[in-house]
Amino acid sequence: MQYRRFGKTNLCLSVFSLGTMRYLAGFENAQQTIEQALALGINHIETARGYGKSEEYLGVVLKAGLSVPRTGLHITTKIPPTDDADIMRRFINESLEKLQLDYLDCLGIHGLNTWQHLDWVQAKGGCMQAVQEAVADGRVRHVGFSTHGSLEIILAAINTDFFEFVNLHYYYFFQRNAPAIELAAERDMGIFIISPADKGGLLYAPPQSLKDLCQPFSPLELNYRFLLSNKYITTLSVGPANPRELIEPLRFADSDGELTSEEICAFQRLENHQKAALEINKCSQCYACLPCPENINIPEVLRLRNLAVAYDMTDYGKYRYGMFENAGHWFPGMKANRCTECGDCLPRCPENLNIPALLEDTHERLNGKAGRRLWG
Repeated sequence: MQYRRFGKTNLCLSVFSLGTMRYLAGFENAQQTIEQALALGINHIETARGYGKSEEYLGVVLKAGLSVPRTGLHITTKIPPTDDADIMRRFINESLEKLQLDYLDCLGIHGLNTWQHLDWVQAKGGCMQAVQEAVADGRVRHVGFSTHGSLEIILAAINTDFFEFVNLHYYYFFQRNAPAIELAAERDMGIFIISPADKGGLLYAPPQSLKDLCQPFSPLELNYRFLLSNKYITTLSVGPANPRELIEPLRFADSDGELTSEEICAFQRLENHQKAALEINKCSQCYACLPCPENINIPEVLRLRNLAVAYDMTDYGKYRYGMFENAGHWFPGMKANRCTECGDCLPRCPENLNIPALLEDTHERLNGKAGRRLWG
C-alpha cells in the first residue's frame, strides 16, 4: 500500500480509503470488512451520518479494539449542510457518540451540491459556526466537503477557503471536474475521489467490448492508474459490501507511478475508438448547451450516450440515467424525453449537434427502471 499527504491536513493516507456506504449486511460483515481493510494497509475509513448503521457499526468495532492504534487510523464522517448551527452541533455530537470517539480526524460537509447549500455554509449562524466550535475544542481536527454538484459550485466552495479537503467525482470517463482538482491542489487541499469503480463506469462488471479495447489491462485497472498517476489526488474510495470485494481493487495499491507507454497507448486506443464510433455525433462535454429551459442535464445525458455507443456501456448508462428525476440534488436534471425541441441549445453547440434527436435516441437506449440512491 502506498500513502500520500492529504493536503494541508498533513495526514498521510493510504491511496485507497475504506468507504462504508454499503454496510447493509449486518455488524459481523462490517467488522470483518474493516479488519480485512486494515490488514491490507488501509488507514482511512470514511462514513457518514446518512449511511444507515455505518457509524454505529464502526463505533462498536473501534471500541472493541483493532490491530492499528487510534493514532494510526484516520476516521472521517460526513454531515449534511444546514443553515442552523444548533442542528449541526447536535449532529456532530450524535456522530461522535455513535462512533464512540472523542474526536474526528476529518469532518466533511456532506453533499454541498447546490448554491443554497453554499449559502448555508457561508451564512452567519449557519452550520460552519458549529463546525468551527468543534475544531476549536478539539472534537474535529480537519474540515472538508463532499460534492455531487456542478463544477461552478465546487470551484466556489473551494474558493471560500473554509476547507482542507474535497471529496468529488473525477474519472477517466468523467473529466469535467479537472479544473476543481487543479484549484484544490493550488490551495493545498487533500483530494479524495468518490466511487471510481461504480460511479466511474461500473468497471467491476465491464462489457466485453470495453475489456477488449483495454487489453492487456482491465478497465478497472486503467481507471485506477489514470487516477493514481495524478499526484494531486490523495486517495480513492473503495466501498466493498464484504471483505472479498477488497481484493481486486487493492491489487493496484502500489501502482501509483507515472503512466507507462503501454497504458498511454491503451488510453489512446479508447479515444480513437470513441471518435470513430460516434463520428459527427460526439458530444465534447463543453456544457455550452446549458441552461436548458426544461432542466435537462444535456451534457450528462449525452455523456452517457457517448459511452453506450462507443463502448457498449449500456448497463452503466441505464444505471445513471435512471437516477434523473429520482435522486434530487444528488443527481439533478430531467430525463431526455422532456425535450420540447425548442431549439435554444442548437446555436450554442460548437459541434452543431442535433441535440433534440440525440436526446430522443438516448432516452430510447437508456430509459428503464427508475433508480434511487442507496441511502437517504
